Amino acid sequence: MAAHVLRLRIALLLGTFRGEARHVVRVVAVLLIVVAGTAAACWALLTLGEARTDETLAVTVLGGSAITLGFALAPLFGAAEDPLDPRRFALFGLSRGSLAVVLAFAGLLSVPILVLLAIAICSAVVWSDHGVPVAAGVLSVVLGVLTCSLLARVCMALASLFLRERRSRELSGVFVLVVLVVVVPVGVFLASLEWEGSVPPQLLEAVDWLAITPIGAAWAIPGMVAEGGDVWLSIGVASATVVVLALLWAWAVKRLLTTTERPSTGRERGGLGWFGVAPGTPGGAIAARSLLYWFGDRRYVVNGLVIPFAAVITAVPLLIAGVPPELVALVPVPFAALFLGWLPHDDLAYDSTAVWMHIASGVRGISDRVGRLVPVLLVGVPLLAVAIPVATVLHGRWAMLPALTGVCASLFFAGLGLSSISSVVAPYAVSRPGESPFQQPQRTSSSGAVAQGLVMLGAIVVSAPVLWCGWLALRGDTDAATTALWGGLAIGLGVLVVGIGIGSIVFERRGGRLMEFAEAT
Repeated sequence: MAAHVLRLRIALLLGTFRGEARHVVRVVAVLLIVVAGTAAACWALLTLGEARTDETLAVTVLGGSAITLGFALAPLFGAAEDPLDPRRFALFGLSRGSLAVVLAFAGLLSVPILVLLAIAICSAVVWSDHGVPVAAGVLSVVLGVLTCSLLARVCMALASLFLRERRSRELSGVFVLVVLVVVVPVGVFLASLEWEGSVPPQLLEAVDWLAITPIGAAWAIPGMVAEGGDVWLSIGVASATVVVLALLWAWAVKRLLTTTERPSTGRERGGLGWFGVAPGTPGGAIAARSLLYWFGDRRYVVNGLVIPFAAVITAVPLLIAGVPPELVALVPVPFAALFLGWLPHDDLAYDSTAVWMHIASGVRGISDRVGRLVPVLLVGVPLLAVAIPVATVLHGRWAMLPALTGVCASLFFAGLGLSSISSVVAPYAVSRPGESPFQQPQRTSSSGAVAQGLVMLGAIVVSAPVLWCGWLALRGDTDAATTALWGGLAIGLGVLVVGIGIGSIVFERRGGRLMEFAEAT
């Protein structure tokens, strides 16, 4: 039966060359492009045979890590169906364990894996020219290819379970944001390095870190042997990664075989926007509705557009006062993080009378609180991920990157946590749906100003330790920079979790008062 499945896999690959003439021409053209690209990549790798060991290590580890990450992301964001979906082989009579093993081996017979195998073999040949034992190169190839293949299998199964018939332009937009979060900071980092005939030490530090991560450990094994590094740690991480992915694949096969596939309909193919992307849960529905408001309602759009200008304006008085530009460069980003965390402090009031849907349907407070934060997280995290490295480059010291990251994380997440409480404890009247965002209703009390001020002040107060560590890092204390990073993440996420918890309880207990507020405003 295993041989039969493998023959079917080969037949599927050869079947792509059958069909109309146009289809065959397209397939052949794509195949030629792939072959040419593979040949170019292999040639470029083989030219590293006379390069220094540190250069070869940087290229192989960074390139291998990027390829491994690509094998994970492509199935999640691509729209192609899996020809090796375990549900297609449910009638073959194989046990779940046997089917998982057979499909894992059949997955090795694919064009991407064959291309990866060719590149990996060339990498092993290069390391052999550097005096690395052949066994180390072979082990790197085997573990690297298995990691990529199993990672693609697992991610394809997850996409089949949770994202089937839900690929849309909204999901493509999320993918673009993910690329921005990863590519832009890395590009800024590489562009800032000083390449003076040798690999920059910052890049070598990044390589050492990737060498002990699941995406780079397998590709670092020959380099660790050549450099005299901790090769057993890389081998252990790479082997553990393969074992964990194999267990996840076995679980995915079991889940696919015991889960009824949701039938597709024409309406689903037409697209439901964010509702088709979000999970089918109360929190997912609230997140989808919030995303529609945030990207379609003028009131939300204006609030979001004000943040970059407000953050930049804070730097103008400092420059006029004579503060050095390299210090001023660090100021706008924390202000932007603070404003982003402050944005949803009155989010519930923007719903107007539509809030009755949440209260009347008995939605749990946790679903309401988390769902409303999704748009801010979807916008804020990529924005800060791009802005923080850029500000660090303008400052001129990469040692400030951890400190700036910790400060922004604390202000942003703490603001979100406090906003989750404020929007249900002290909502205040805002412009109604369809009205001008600059038209504000008359208020008989100062509760709105108090709520706004308390959220901002509270985020600054709880972030005070992180701000102090950031100040010490600015004065040259590198240990304080690391403390600011982890302290900022811990404080920010801690306040976020506590704020969501408190806001959830208050939302469930104040449902009637919230309805009265919505009707009165």
